[in-house]
Amino acid sequence: MPSRDDELIDNDTDAGVPSTQAARRRAPAREGRIVGQPGFVLHSYPYKETSLIVDLFTRDYGRIGVVAKGAKRPLSKLRGVLQTFQPLSVSFSGKSELRTLIDAEWVGGMLPIEKTALLCGFYLNELLVKLLARDDPHPALFNHYVSTLNELAHGEPAPIALRKFERALLKETGVAADLTRCTATRAPVETDGLYVVDPERGARAAAAVESWPVVAGKTLVDMEREDYADPQTQAQSKQLMRFLLAYHLGGAPLNTRQILIDLMQL
Repeated sequence: MPSRDDELIDNDTDAGVPSTQAARRRAPAREGRIVGQPGFVLHSYPYKETSLIVDLFTRDYGRIGVVAKGAKRPLSKLRGVLQTFQPLSVSFSGKSELRTLIDAEWVGGMLPIEKTALLCGFYLNELLVKLLARDDPHPALFNHYVSTLNELAHGEPAPIALRKFERALLKETGVAADLTRCTATRAPVETDGLYVVDPERGARAAAAVESWPVVAGKTLVDMEREDYADPQTQAQSKQLMRFLLAYHLGGAPLNTRQILIDLMQL
């Protein structure tokens, strides 16, 4: 039985269709052509013998799927361009769930990420693939993604860069709980208090026995300020973000997260 991707791609072909009908069918694709859109490859996998299906994160169109026809051919200009963590200018057409990639060019301007930072980059990509809906624009998150890659490339502490990105991702997707006010009283979180964070509602005072991570009020305030200088804030924010992400992922595992935990205890 043909896959959903097969159906989408086959619907874009004009084999056996009279030329007049084909022209009518191609018109929406021309109207939907996007040229020179900033983007990054999040993930790709082979399609048929010579093509790729590529998950792109674009500035103005969010996460989209495209077919890169012939990208696996030895002489294809796309072969060496469609790599992760390279800033690209991409052009594509179509309005279906799976678009057609017209062109992609490397634009430069960023240092490559290497070694452990490279694994951190794959972790960012996995978060975006699993938490971002298709065709949901997030230009602010796109800019944050670029900034995080730059921080990793320049040797900024990976745990801090990742915590800031995780928090930005939950905010941009509309599921970030309020960390600065107690949900029960709406009073500001006290820095010397102890709290848990309800993923749906926000912070509340910790009870004597809790199954959720208990964190200091100062940690919550520091996270809102993106201030991770305090070692306690670093440790507690790691546990809190792991808990919140697991909740919003519905328990789906993050493969790169587990590797990072094993390697660096991030």
